[in-house]
Amino acid sequence: MHFLSSRRRHPAAKALLLVLGLFVMGALYSVLAPAGQSAADTGNSQQVAQGRALFAVGCSSCHGLNGEGQDSGEIQGPPLSGVGAASVDFQVSTGRMPLDANGPQAAKHDPWFNQTETNQMAAYVASLAPGPAIPSPQLARAVDDPERISKGAELFRTNCAMCHNVVGAGGALTRGKYAPNLRGEEPRHVFEAMLTGPQSMPVFNDANISPEEKQDIASYLTYMSEAPSPGGLSLGSLGPVSEGLFAWAVGLTLLVGGQQVVVCLVKAAIFGSIAALIACYKGIHVGGGPAGVGNAVNETVVFTFVALFVINVLATAVAVKATS
Repeated sequence: MHFLSSRRRHPAAKALLLVLGLFVMGALYSVLAPAGQSAADTGNSQQVAQGRALFAVGCSSCHGLNGEGQDSGEIQGPPLSGVGAASVDFQVSTGRMPLDANGPQAAKHDPWFNQTETNQMAAYVASLAPGPAIPSPQLARAVDDPERISKGAELFRTNCAMCHNVVGAGGALTRGKYAPNLRGEEPRHVFEAMLTGPQSMPVFNDANISPEEKQDIASYLTYMSEAPSPGGLSLGSLGPVSEGLFAWAVGLTLLVGGQQVVVCLVKAAIFGSIAALIACYKGIHVGGGPAGVGNAVNETVVFTFVALFVINVLATAVAVKATS
């Protein structure tokens, strides 16, 4: 202790303390850093170099040569630093990226790159900054365990069904966006979507839903894609909308007869066409300023009412004669 105290004012003491402090902080970070944010799938330097070349050709026009992103006029690409390999694998292997056209949401289609090329680009993006890694093959598969499938169904109903429907059939959102149909989706892509939160979807990190629970949800969706409908016709699995329409149409047909339903549908088509033609004619030939527009609207209503009344009488007479 006397040796240290006698040298605490040495010119190099501060530098040595700074180096010691940095060493201790680095050691603590390496031990306590969360594993879910490790820079996974960086691969070797050759894979990263190949991924960088592919990125420059297929992605840099929107996301920048170094993944820094762009926001200039019609070209808008978010920065990719920290999105991780999982995000790249999901977006590219499902064909959502590269984006073929601007729109409210990137649609799924056939991928532009094969899996090897996708892995190379994922390795390059993962080398930019730590981010979510591609799930291991053990987690990126469905399990055939009834207990885990049941647990996955419960988790899906709690966290996902409000947008994707209780069986994953998808649904409409706001401003032209939608929750995609998950029937037949690969378990790996389901896992990655929960991990990265694409489009309007929130991020479900491992603190919200554990990796095993993500696998349970993917297993439930795989089971629903392969299992037959217990009620017969699934009607798109859209719930009370399609089921109610089917019940109404069948019940009405049984109540009044098929011929009357056909007559009503034909008359509805004729009425709509006549009303549209009268409205278009009056709108094209309107004149006289605001007063003329008001008069044209009144005339359209009156002429349409009279025309539909006459056509209804004639169509009913023809239908009665044809069905008698």
